[in-house]
Amino acid sequence: MPRELPVEIRHNPSADYTRLPRPRGSAGALDLKDPAPLDLVVTLRRHGDALQISAWMPGERSPRTRTHRAELAVTAPELLRRAARLRTKWRDRLVNYCSVDDFGMSLGDYPFAKAVDLTGLAPVVELRVAELAEEGRYFLESMLAGPDRELGLFRAHLNRVLTEQGALRVSFDSELHLPWPMLAVDGGGGDTWTDFLGYRHQVEQTGAAYPHIQPPYPARSRPVTSLNTDDTLDQVGRAPEVRQLLEDRTKLTVRTESQGLLEALATAVLDEDLMYFWCHGQFVDNGSSYAQLAVRLTDELDIDADLVRQYRRRHLDAPEAMFRPFVLLNACHTGQSAAAELEHLGRALVDLGADGVLGPQIAIPQEFAAEYAFAFLDHYLTGEFTAGEITQLLVRRFAHEYRNPLALAYSLLCGIDSILELTP
Repeated sequence: MPRELPVEIRHNPSADYTRLPRPRGSAGALDLKDPAPLDLVVTLRRHGDALQISAWMPGERSPRTRTHRAELAVTAPELLRRAARLRTKWRDRLVNYCSVDDFGMSLGDYPFAKAVDLTGLAPVVELRVAELAEEGRYFLESMLAGPDRELGLFRAHLNRVLTEQGALRVSFDSELHLPWPMLAVDGGGGDTWTDFLGYRHQVEQTGAAYPHIQPPYPARSRPVTSLNTDDTLDQVGRAPEVRQLLEDRTKLTVRTESQGLLEALATAVLDEDLMYFWCHGQFVDNGSSYAQLAVRLTDELDIDADLVRQYRRRHLDAPEAMFRPFVLLNACHTGQSAAAELEHLGRALVDLGADGVLGPQIAIPQEFAAEYAFAFLDHYLTGEFTAGEITQLLVRRFAHEYRNPLALAYSLLCGIDSILELTP
């Protein structure tokens, strides 16, 4: 005769149905639309020094026998070397550009590093932009170069999509950190600004760890933010206005010492919508043959990827832990790593739960960095635009209004759909 068996539930695996994966853009009571599907996904996988690349457009039928993919002829070390070369070209041709007199003698002035509005230097800027667009085209062409038939077919397909499809939402799922927005295609037009991928498309790089399933996001009308800063930069450019913007429109925490930041990272629930870093970034000797990227607040402690993981590691899979801010790393070089073998600060933050990270690929002039931060945050804090939309918008805005290409140096890591979710 059937009978019910006694059952004792010792665990709560579903966490009362609150731990299911949640699409970005829907937060329970919030009436927000889910993000549109990506238009193009390009994967770059490393097998030793060999690289395999593939591409597909979600929702579009692939060739009946396989997806678009090929083995690259270039090796991973060579591609990383060329990426470093491209960043160096941007540094030398823009940031370190020194004006000269009629006799070719240096005037000791670095106009690109001191000003945001470069319209007064339009002839020089146009020449530099044309040179850097050609460098970006060379990088993309050399990455895809080779006599193999499958590589040739893939090259033609990817170039056609990036050139002819109009504005796309593109995700580069890559195991190598490359300066994707600074690459360029041959658009065939007279305006070389439009050839850069960061101008033509919304661009992000992915390739971090599988995302955490975190507790439900709190619904609130006033976002929670932090300013993690070196106070020697308080009066640089529009930095005071950036701080005032955060104070006026958010619930702000200011940290000027590394101890305060590390204590916050060690807390299980670090519930911030946005973390803004306004400080110095530099490569430091880590005892190996490579230098590792670190940022510093007002004190002298180097905050690198390993230190961030060290203080946050105990909460990695804790059921009630929370860490999901969008991070604006407004410090030099924070959009890159020195070598593929090293920890990447932005990737460490994403691996630990951050919604996305935005940082520059090169050493950015402080005046421009402060101006860029104000413009980005002014849009992001409205809750109306994704980070992907804003980064493309700012590339075009700085190009059109100021003839300044440095917005292309900022790159997104896993943040194309990041948006501030607010109650009415």
